[in-house]
Amino acid sequence: MSIRCVGELGSGAGKSGGSGGSIRDAGGAFGKMEAAREEQYFRKLQKEQIKALQEQLKKEIEHHEQQAKNHEDTIQRHKQRIAELEAMEQRIE
Repeated sequence: MSIRCVGELGSGAGKSGGSGGSIRDAGGAFGKMEAAREEQYFRKLQKEQIKALQEQLKKEIEHHEQQAKNHEDTIQRHKQRIAELEAMEQRIE
């Protein structure tokens, strides 16, 4: 379990000993504004990363669906060939 000793983002350096940068250390309106910008930046970045991952997964799904279709087509061709060979075998007997 972790207990954070941090006040509101941008309110100045907290008890945790970490520093968010000189503007954030100063606190006040500029610190809060900088913290808000950072949060906005990282939310936007995360959203872009999720969107890119979704697109990649969609491409992979399409690829695997195409592979499955190709395999089904191959299976049907092999079954047809087996049927032809069985018919040929019947004529020989």
